[in-house]
Amino acid sequence: MTAPPELEAMTPEPTKKGFLMGSPAGRILVWGLAGVLILAIVEAITGTEELTRRGTASAALRLAIPIMLAGLGGLYSERAGVVNIGLEGMMIMGTWFGAWGSWMFGPWEGVLIGLIGGAIGGLIHAVATVTFNVDHIVSGVAINILALGGMRFLAAIAYADVAGGSEVQSPRVEGVGSFSLPFLAGGSLFGWETPDFFGWLEDQGWFFLSDLGGVLRGLTGDVSWLTLISLAIVPLSMWLLWRTAWGLRLRSCGENPWAAESLGVAVYRMKYYGVVISGALAGLGGAFLPLVQSGLYREGQTGGRGFIGLAALIFGNWRPSGILAGSALFGFGDSLRFRGPEAVRALFLAVAIGLVIYAGWSFFKGQRRSAIFQIAGAAVALLLYFQLEDVPTQLIGVTPYLVTLITLAIARQRLRMPAADGARYRKGEAVS
Repeated sequence: MTAPPELEAMTPEPTKKGFLMGSPAGRILVWGLAGVLILAIVEAITGTEELTRRGTASAALRLAIPIMLAGLGGLYSERAGVVNIGLEGMMIMGTWFGAWGSWMFGPWEGVLIGLIGGAIGGLIHAVATVTFNVDHIVSGVAINILALGGMRFLAAIAYADVAGGSEVQSPRVEGVGSFSLPFLAGGSLFGWETPDFFGWLEDQGWFFLSDLGGVLRGLTGDVSWLTLISLAIVPLSMWLLWRTAWGLRLRSCGENPWAAESLGVAVYRMKYYGVVISGALAGLGGAFLPLVQSGLYREGQTGGRGFIGLAALIFGNWRPSGILAGSALFGFGDSLRFRGPEAVRALFLAVAIGLVIYAGWSFFKGQRRSAIFQIAGAAVALLLYFQLEDVPTQLIGVTPYLVTLITLAIARQRLRMPAADGARYRKGEAVS
């Protein structure tokens, strides 16, 4: 007998399927190694060397973090039963407040102020949707519009008459600093520059091992401290949402708030917690952009990452580990924009090989319909690879979005959003 969907959604992430695949960390490790192997094969076929370079991996990590934080923000809100289309606006608020805080006080103060800026957006969304029962989509869209106009207004006040600033950007701001792992990525230890093992491995030119060394060197060398903090939020969220009583209460509000109310859960309060945390994480993702990536606030620099975070949330089936995987996929595709047309073309071949392998796995698991769609997606990616011998400049810019759409449409998913996600809740008024 299988558990009903409501019960399955409330259970912890699985831990009894094997030594590696039985835990989120194990699955990430296995799929990560498989991904590097596929990229190594593609490099051997195409002759390109950019897919597993340390610079590509480093750029992919930086580009994935803001999307991951937005996706995690959406996770808290939707697990509490509130759809948060306003993640983009909350990220915009985080970019402005993060840059302003760093400019006025310092980088870590900027991180905190950016987080608070996003949390204010989350609080506005919570007041509208939880207290006044405004439609969640309408409220989120309104926040996106208000954030864009409001930050332009604040930038005109703060930066218009400042050297290096204007109505659409701030002066240069100080970043939060970075580190490299000693002995593995050449970091320093008590002032001594340690060996760079991953860099040495990358330089050997060995199949797969050198590719793995390049990827690991990019992920462990010159990494921002804010990146490390952001990645730590993933296991923290797994523990908080699936291993604590607080997380159970929050998720119960997204599954059946009326049942949770009958058991004494303060549903309004838990929904507020979820939406405010959602805004804070989106604001942190926004602050990451000026403090780590660009060194200043610039209007429009979020580039729709809040919406892509929602896509990562769906791709990850409303699970932290899945959100991390979806964000990494988009970040890697985005990083190849700077590596030339051959790297972009090779990416389509990698997608085709990956989908063929995934289709075989789906067929083995008895999911024939999913396997058929994955084979169809692989055929599309393979057709693009052969047809685009000279990749147009316009396609390079949209490649990450195209790869993300193909993967979201084709990859096997047992998608199940929280049962009461988006439902309007009134205390004592259970739905019929």
